[in-house]
Amino acid sequence: MRPFLMFQNGVGPDALDFYVSVFPGSVVEEVELYGPAGPGPQGTIKTASFTIGDQSVMCSDSFVKHRFDFTPSFSFFVTCTTPDEVDRLAGVLGEGGGVLMPPGNYGFSPWFAWVSDRFGVSWQLNVGED
Repeated sequence: MRPFLMFQNGVGPDALDFYVSVFPGSVVEEVELYGPAGPGPQGTIKTASFTIGDQSVMCSDSFVKHRFDFTPSFSFFVTCTTPDEVDRLAGVLGEGGGVLMPPGNYGFSPWFAWVSDRFGVSWQLNVGED
């Protein structure tokens, strides 16, 4: 079982490039794009798989318009080793997105942040153990 992200408006390729640039060691494993015959717009993602850390993720670009998008109730929880790593990731991931909880000590963690990225995906960033 693995997470599946459904992007809209053809942003899937940009999201893949962004995620693998942010997390060292991340890789795009497989990408199948729609061609000229469709049914989605040419060059958008039919299906793709990528790995961030040890987590394999699938995604696609939906050519069907939906009345929903990502919600913060689903998020990736990233365990970091230092507050500086939390701050870096919160800054990079939150740019063009939103801050749900700015970096800080909330009592349940020595340093924690929760942001949504420019694609609408939420990320909880925590200093601690898995």
